[in-house]
Amino acid sequence: MDERYPIGKFQVEGEITNPVVQKWIKEIEVQPEQLREAVHGLSEEQLDTPYRDGGWTVRQVVHHLADSHLNAYIRFKLALTEDNPVIKPYEEGEWAKLPDSKMPVEVSLTLFESIHQRLVTLLTSLTLEDLEKTFVHPDSGTISLGRNIGMYSWHGRHHIAHITSLCSRKGWKVYS
Repeated sequence: MDERYPIGKFQVEGEITNPVVQKWIKEIEVQPEQLREAVHGLSEEQLDTPYRDGGWTVRQVVHHLADSHLNAYIRFKLALTEDNPVIKPYEEGEWAKLPDSKMPVEVSLTLFESIHQRLVTLLTSLTLEDLEKTFVHPDSGTISLGRNIGMYSWHGRHHIAHITSLCSRKGWKVYS
């Protein structure tokens, strides 16, 4: 298994249909609970363990998920209220080095839960026309909201798998 991509890289298999989008939204909806369960009972030392050599610590992954999904929420709102806006990327690796990424994980677990409540409410309200709306990422190009839902479904599962696979390898917890 590639420790960088424990669930593989993001791919869209086939057409982005309403049932596919609804599945992705359900996956996004349960991520806060999955993340909380993944870190439940971990010691401070375990939280400060990198998920792989040269990778972020579990703590940094938790804070990154809150940062990233907050940015995603804003990108969705921009695309819904502006015509193909150019969004601002951020240096996630640099963000992970800032002092707030050393805080207790509970802060970002709560933020992740709150963001996801709002995000899921927003996503479930989207029409088929809304799913076609786009934004421009300076590095990735034009991205539809439908595709972006899939990317963030994958993104949350990807990072939660970083934590759960580390825990399994270390024998801290057993995940199936």
